[in-house]
Amino acid sequence: MKKYFRFEELGTNYRTEFVAGLTTFLAMAYILFVNPSTLALDGVDLPEGVTGMDKGAVFTATAIAAAVGTLLMGIIARYPIALAPGMGLNAFFAYTVVLGFGIPWETALAGVLVSGIIFIILSLSGLREKIINAIPVNLKLAVGAGIGFFIAFIGFQNAGIIVGNEATLVSLGDLTVPTTMLAIFGIAISVILLTLGVKGGIFYGMIITAIAGIIVGLIEAPTQMSDVVGAVPSLAPTFGQAFAHFGDIFTIKMLVVILTFLFVDFFDTAGTLVAVATQAGLMKDNKLPRAGRALFADSAATVTGAVLGTSTTTSFVESTAGVGAGGRTGFASVVTAGFFLLALFFSPLLSVVTPEVTAPALIIVGVLMSSSLRKIDWHQFEIAVPAFLVIISMPLTYSIATGIGMGFIFYPITMILKGRRKEVHPIMYGLFVIFILYFIFLS
Repeated sequence: MKKYFRFEELGTNYRTEFVAGLTTFLAMAYILFVNPSTLALDGVDLPEGVTGMDKGAVFTATAIAAAVGTLLMGIIARYPIALAPGMGLNAFFAYTVVLGFGIPWETALAGVLVSGIIFIILSLSGLREKIINAIPVNLKLAVGAGIGFFIAFIGFQNAGIIVGNEATLVSLGDLTVPTTMLAIFGIAISVILLTLGVKGGIFYGMIITAIAGIIVGLIEAPTQMSDVVGAVPSLAPTFGQAFAHFGDIFTIKMLVVILTFLFVDFFDTAGTLVAVATQAGLMKDNKLPRAGRALFADSAATVTGAVLGTSTTTSFVESTAGVGAGGRTGFASVVTAGFFLLALFFSPLLSVVTPEVTAPALIIVGVLMSSSLRKIDWHQFEIAVPAFLVIISMPLTYSIATGIGMGFIFYPITMILKGRRKEVHPIMYGLFVIFILYFIFLS
């Protein structure tokens, strides 16, 4: 095993890799509770006919998809990178596709499945590089930042800090409401932990917030062992629904949904792989060794997650926490996968993790994702306009797809007017037409 994972070559050992794997798990364990809450549309006043997903089934699907994807990444690609249902993609799934478009979550799962299959084909065929190169880097950065703003906006809503207002659409909520005060406390604790450089600060912040909620009587406390450790929740409510509703995806609206799933996962994965590999010193001549294997592991995890019953599974940038702890090989990922499987027996804690407890995690993740803003070429107006439209449209329209569409429509226009039409890849013109048709269809 040491030889397979190249311990000696990379200057590591079992103990270091184990600690790294545990550190990565703690840094991203929040997803086990945030993802079920998001896909169940917790705290949302659902319109008639719209339903969220079963939290218990999503919890199990989240843990298993994370374990399978992370294990594949560790064994096949041999990278210290962990996977789980991605933040942003789960928000798009729940708030845009299900709540906004009124598409049943079963059909949305079928869309995730198709995007995963397409991703596998692209990864194996070598077309990945062509598509990545077709999308300008500034728009990729804008999409990441826009999703960060969107996620944070949802977090502020769940916390009750931002509320609806008939006169101004949104306004500041009543900060004296006990549950809102609990969320604000959670934000403060999470900020303090992360500022101090505590590994897994988001996860620990959720734990401390939940305990505080129990102490002040806002959250019902576990009274017996069965309230903490219990049987693994059944996958029956979600398992295989993607196959059962496969025939419902053949609409223009679902085409845009699938393309959005694919696009966001595509570039989120590429960015995460490069970031983690660079920090670990695994890049060779500015290229990522075994990139094809890593992308295959990621896309296979998406397909697995869709079949089980969760939104798109992708590589987590929190893996850098494990790399910071010394992780250099896929064995760290194997350890992380083991902890995700162990976590399956702690589903009763879902009742303790309320929307107010998860809200700080959403806001902090939004902060981290918005860091890409600094890399955008704001001084070029023809770039700034589409990038700004991508970012601002996502939270204001409550739709990641709309934000991407706005930017991808204006990009060819501003570039042509600036006399830079030769710099626009033909694929971008194709996306321009697709999104024009998309908005016409929505209207």
